[in-house]
Amino acid sequence: MGNCWGTTPVTNHNCPAPTKPSAPETTGNRGKGNRPGSRSSSQRKQKEDDKTRTRMEKDETAMAPPSEQIRAISAPKLFTLAELKSATRNFKPHTVLGEGGFGRVFKGWVDEKTYAPAKVGVGMAVAVKKSNPESSQGLEEWQSEVKFLGELHHPNLVRLLGYCWEEEQFLLVYEYMQKGSLEKHLFRKGAEPLSWETRLKIAIGAAKGLAFLHTAEKSIIYRDFKTSNILLDGAYNAKLSDFGLAKLGPLNGDSHVTTRIVGTYGYAAPEYLATGHLYVKSDVYGFGVVLLELLTGLKALDTNRPSRQHNLVEFAKPSLSDKRKLKKIMDPRIAEQYPLEAAMEAAELILRCLESDLKNRPSMEEVSETLIKIKDMKEKPRKSKSSCSNGSYAKRQEESFRHHSPFQYRHGGTGYSGTNSLPSVYRFM
Repeated sequence: MGNCWGTTPVTNHNCPAPTKPSAPETTGNRGKGNRPGSRSSSQRKQKEDDKTRTRMEKDETAMAPPSEQIRAISAPKLFTLAELKSATRNFKPHTVLGEGGFGRVFKGWVDEKTYAPAKVGVGMAVAVKKSNPESSQGLEEWQSEVKFLGELHHPNLVRLLGYCWEEEQFLLVYEYMQKGSLEKHLFRKGAEPLSWETRLKIAIGAAKGLAFLHTAEKSIIYRDFKTSNILLDGAYNAKLSDFGLAKLGPLNGDSHVTTRIVGTYGYAAPEYLATGHLYVKSDVYGFGVVLLELLTGLKALDTNRPSRQHNLVEFAKPSLSDKRKLKKIMDPRIAEQYPLEAAMEAAELILRCLESDLKNRPSMEEVSETLIKIKDMKEKPRKSKSSCSNGSYAKRQEESFRHHSPFQYRHGGTGYSGTNSLPSVYRFM
């Protein structure tokens, strides 16, 4: 679900040593003792499950943010591999929702209350992410996901329902997001165009998710903010997914965290690429790139475009401060739908997020507030089509077509998980 596909994970200081898979330190259900029907195995599993829940509940207070509107939730369920095989029909190919470097994501069904496996169409749909045995991303990213998503809850974070480590396989169970990834809706051929209002709704939701992480008592740097990691429910509410590369923010008054450089070209902040220094506001840069993708309908990196246009930020940035130029690079699929003044405000916000000096970038709380104001901006009344005479309306439409972005190209897409659509040359670690 939105993994940084093909990226070798960094050794996070907030993750336990890889010798003992955990949630964050549970030794999982593995080996012959876990055979169905074994009474001693069942007792051991229950005991381990209880210990895990107790430990994670104790950690909730430390991880919970000060806001009264956010609450930590109880620990996710410790699934057995047999349960997840049953829920996904033994991981049948037709249940695949997406695929990436970590592995495949399957659709399954469980009971809404007990999370026990259920028949197709009965109970609650879930997304099960199963590691690829050959993946280099397995253990550490699995631990990171369980640690962060297992302890925190927010309307704009995808909910982790459970996990499993058994027979050398790592699995994660999430709430099912009906609309899939933002990447799919923006770039997949034939996808239904997102309206201006829906794009802003998605941007606001994602901004709130990042703001929550940044303002938690122990701040969290998401580190891999991109369209494939933004999932949408049936009402297009945005939720951040894939915390495999997330990292606890700086401690003891430090301004940054020094890490090995991992992530996705086109979204990573310049200071991080240059030094390996990771700041909370490094996430703000990535948000600016995604907001630019929402406005233009173009990918952050696309080698199918002319060479000087490969990098979206580089070629679009000069157009963001000029109203006439901005109209030319706006996504033609939302032509005439948006208030131009609102688009200009959004463009200005993008420029602030993309500031080379991170001190000049706004906080994600400020970004969220600004986007809400932009969403409330209304277009000035226009003349109706019927008021156009002598073909003037058609002439304007033709002129508008000529002014549409010269940068629009056919987009490929990915599945539910928003798997990596960039060539491997654009992945880095």
